[in-house]
Order: sequence, then C-alpha cells, then structure tokens
Amino acid sequence: MNPALDEALLARIEDAGINASAPRQQRWVDGWLVRTCPGKAKRARCIQAVAAGREPVFGKLARCRPIYAAAGLRMVVRVTPFSRPDGLDAALAALGMQLIDDTRVMVKMNLGDDPSPQLQPGFRVEVADAAAFTEWVGAERGSSAGERTAHRDRTAQSPVPYEAMLMRNAAGDIVAGGQVVVEGDLAGLYDVFTTEAERSRGHAATLCRALLRHATEGGARIGYLQVDAANEPALAVYRRLGFVAGYDYHYRAPAEAAPV
Repeated sequence: MNPALDEALLARIEDAGINASAPRQQRWVDGWLVRTCPGKAKRARCIQAVAAGREPVFGKLARCRPIYAAAGLRMVVRVTPFSRPDGLDAALAALGMQLIDDTRVMVKMNLGDDPSPQLQPGFRVEVADAAAFTEWVGAERGSSAGERTAHRDRTAQSPVPYEAMLMRNAAGDIVAGGQVVVEGDLAGLYDVFTTEAERSRGHAATLCRALLRHATEGGARIGYLQVDAANEPALAVYRRLGFVAGYDYHYRAPAEAAPV
C-alpha cells in the first residue's frame, strides 16, 4: 500500500470496488465471498477473501472447489492487502497456486479541482444506454456472447449504479467508451476502452475527465480505478490525469489447465 495515502481511505476504495463488481452469483463460505459470474471480469468470478472465518485456508478451498467445478470455472482467489486471514498469499503459494494478473489500484484526490474535458473539433461525449455500452465494449474486446450477456446483467443489477459514456468522432463513429460508478464520495472508473485505430490520440484521457466530471456532479470527490500492472500505456494516461498508486493486488489459481 502507498504509505502516503490514508489506509482507511484505501480500505473504503477496496469495499467500493467489491460492491461495484457484485454479481448475483455469489455466496458466503466461512468469511469468503465466493463469486461465479460467467463473465470476463475476474473480480466477479473469484473468491473475495474479506474475512478470516474459522476454518483453515485448505478447508475453505476444499469447500469452494466443487462450487467452481459446478459453474465450469477455474477457482481463482483475489489477494489484496486487506485479504483475510493474514498470510493468505503465502498459504496459497505453498499449496501450489500460481500468481496471475498483477494489478494496480490507483487513486485521485480532489476531483473537483480538475478542468473541464477539452474535446477535439467535431467530437462529442454522450451518456450511453448501459446495455448498448456493454455490447459495444464486449465486441471490441472480443468477448463471447455469453460474456457480454453476463457483463450486461451484472452491471444492470449492480447494488451501485453504473453510468456509461461514449465518445464519437465527427462522422458519428464510436472511438472510446467507459463507465463510472459513484458510491458516496468515491467514483470508480471501469471498462475504459479506446478502439484500436484511435489509440494514442488522447481520447481515453478526455473520456476519463468527462466521466469524472459527471461523477463530481453526483457528489464524488475521490477517484479510483484498477489497471493491469503490465499495461504501461494505460498507466501513463492515468498518471497524467493525476492518479497515483494506491495498492496492488493479484490472483492465485490452481496450476491445472483450465479456463482463466
């Protein structure tokens, strides 16, 4: 965790991220939130180890394994600085579970101080229908029909509301899109995507500014996002927008061959 940021704030951001990715396919297993959404996002189809519980780690895993087998999913555990019990990552590693998807959570303070987004001539940003947005971003990412449906249903049924925006060029073509989730004073950016032909032209930064400006109108003052640690182009964009490192997380999964 970044020692320059308040740990209580980072813990609230972790809670907000868990809430924003909540699917209907979840259950409790001795303090762990076990999620089995068939979509692409691992946050919605992993074990969120939010409480220590009473059983040892290997006992919990033994109870979770048939749940994932029945769902046709690989069992994946999300490991954060807030995961419980203490020593979870070392315990999973000792059981032979592989580290995958190293991820950064980034934070931006004082959203209200940001200037308004400056659009290029002829470009516009518009609020989008959530179903249309998830279909568009799923198609751009190469998600299967089932994954797109799961994404649409999860965001539509989320306990905290999603708001999607699309950026169009002068010809009316979509060049970028993204979603924002506001929970109290926290605004989370999700599914920010730029079409391949339009990358490195500043569209993602402009879109993020528009999403965050919209969030401030709903009372948000702190932004957060989650980004692949290996995605240097995205990290560079977010740093330019004023986001700083908050904390890291990753996943652990069994070594056997299975869909991830």
